[in-house]
Amino acid sequence: MSAFARTAFIGGGNMAGALIGGLLKAGADPEQLHAVEIDAGRREQLAREFSITTAANAGAAVDSAELIVLALKPQQMKEACASLARHIESQLVLSIAAGIRARDIARWLGTNVIVRAMPNTPALIGLGISGLAALPAVNAAQREAAATVLRSVGNIVWFDDESQLDAVTAISGSGPAYVFYFIEALIAAGRELGLNDAQARELAIGTFTGSVQLAAQSSEPLQLLRERVTSKGGTTAAALAVLQTAQVRQSVNDAVLAAHLRARQLGDEFGR
Repeated sequence: MSAFARTAFIGGGNMAGALIGGLLKAGADPEQLHAVEIDAGRREQLAREFSITTAANAGAAVDSAELIVLALKPQQMKEACASLARHIESQLVLSIAAGIRARDIARWLGTNVIVRAMPNTPALIGLGISGLAALPAVNAAQREAAATVLRSVGNIVWFDDESQLDAVTAISGSGPAYVFYFIEALIAAGRELGLNDAQARELAIGTFTGSVQLAAQSSEPLQLLRERVTSKGGTTAAALAVLQTAQVRQSVNDAVLAAHLRARQLGDEFGR
């Protein structure tokens, strides 16, 4: 398998588009990439934007692919795999569907050469983070092929235990929504204090961007970084006291646990 495998995407939504774009920026040849998408408008958009081949149904391009990426919603997986199974021989299958377990995909497709991954939406700008887990039948070269796809849109973390991907889904897969929710709350507070929308947005997003970069580039514990902003009896201390009284940390924990539970439920519900 070459550095960039011949790859067929089953599903052409936003995440598939991000991965295709990432692979092309990393040096893949458009002729190596193919997308199967039932929506005609989206097919035309993918072909126009990326100069790749597209089709409404699996065919010769899928048969000749070395890597098949299942970029589908959880509720679409079983039906899609049923129609795809006759095209599967020795190809590597990479699934990015939330909750759907590799063993269920293996049962539907009749192959154990499967990597399951959970990317997140910052992949759209090349700043994603993805968790990956492989079934034992996946060899080293195939693991690297799957990693190449996800690394094209950000960083990756491998897991030996596939069940940990439900935690990945709860932390980083759903995580961008938690961040956007908090930014929205900061902007709303800024408006209440008399700032206009543009001012509140720039301050809130700039604060998140700078703080995240500081955390990423610092070797010091997050607690220490937080304490350096928090003078005794100061404004930050007053704000954090409100968050602690409201048990915001516990609420975040509860939210992540709820997402984790739902990821497991999706596997149970749509993996039958």
